[in-house]
Amino acid sequence: MSKSLKVLVACEFSGVVRRAFASRGHDAWSCDLLPSEDRSNKHIVGDVRDHLHDGWDLLIVCHPPCTRLCRSGRRWLSGPGYMTPPKKLPTGRTWDSMKAEFAEGVDLFVTCWRAPIDRVAIENPEMHDIAKRHMPADLPKPHIVQPFWFGHPEYKATGWYLRGLPRLVETNRLPEPERGSDEWKRWNRVWRMSRSANRGHERSRFFPSMAEAMADQWPGDPDSVTIPVSEPIQTQLFAHEAAA
Repeated sequence: MSKSLKVLVACEFSGVVRRAFASRGHDAWSCDLLPSEDRSNKHIVGDVRDHLHDGWDLLIVCHPPCTRLCRSGRRWLSGPGYMTPPKKLPTGRTWDSMKAEFAEGVDLFVTCWRAPIDRVAIENPEMHDIAKRHMPADLPKPHIVQPFWFGHPEYKATGWYLRGLPRLVETNRLPEPERGSDEWKRWNRVWRMSRSANRGHERSRFFPSMAEAMADQWPGDPDSVTIPVSEPIQTQLFAHEAAA
């Protein structure tokens, strides 16, 4: 086995990824605002940004808040011009709260990407154009994988932004079911979930088979990692700040 690494798995309460790395002899910890479901003593309850300077070899950010950064969230940030209120906001939300949520998502992503850690993997969908304008210049396009590439019968395109890590190689691609069949509907479980208080919680559960592939493929040789240099991101998040 390759050298044991000190691994931080952020935005994970289930412990799935942490356990996959721990089972291979790595010193793996998880971190989330929620307590760990498995009550592990290797789980940090708190903001991952407070723990990025603790000597980690590998940072994996599994489910950071992406609602305002992903393409599906752009309509809520797109009135006339750039970053202006849309004609209609989600029920119960204000424009100020939407801006704050967007800024928080940007800060979390960029802070983790710039962490002083050799290997970084951040899970996030393809970003919309507004979000991209606030990302580091060295951010690559996301590496998109599917759970069924790793033996899990489900559709959920998962984007990985990788620094110092290779792209995941599929390990057990399953044949896809016929579109519209009952099996196909089961594979689309994530997208067919009814709205509820626990919907986001359940959708953020990680796939064990993909976690196993990550634990097998991402450790490697820490001395061979090349760290790209990040450029400063734009600090002006909103159009009105230009005139302030």
